[in-house]
Amino acid sequence: MKWVTRERPKVDRVACPWLIRKFVDPQAEFLFVPADQVMAVAEREGATPFDIPNAELGHHGVECSFDAIIRKYGLADPSLRKLALIIRGADTDAKDLTPESRGLEAIAEGFRLVYQDDHEQLEREFPVYDALYAWCQARAG
Repeated sequence: MKWVTRERPKVDRVACPWLIRKFVDPQAEFLFVPADQVMAVAEREGATPFDIPNAELGHHGVECSFDAIIRKYGLADPSLRKLALIIRGADTDAKDLTPESRGLEAIAEGFRLVYQDDHEQLEREFPVYDALYAWCQARAG
């Protein structure tokens, strides 16, 4: 399945592909396009748009796109819910939602600065989310 979002990903636009590949669609293909082209590309490619305004898999109230994906796909893992809080804090104005949120925001911005290719950035940054998820699992159990 194809998924499409805005180019030059930040926290939520890396966390969502990580979540999708790990728990929803292991064969997912991600397309990164200019913001004004997301919906046209979604229609043309039959792709699911995420992390854009007014999308089902976007920000709603205080929650971010990661939360929307968890809800839509019924992911009930308590460790994912803990991770969602960290991501929400890093990706929204609620920077102090968790002690880890500000650190994740800084790390994510560093990856964004180091890698200019969006797909390479995903590949390199996914281990950060693997590690955070493992940490959440250890804390939960």
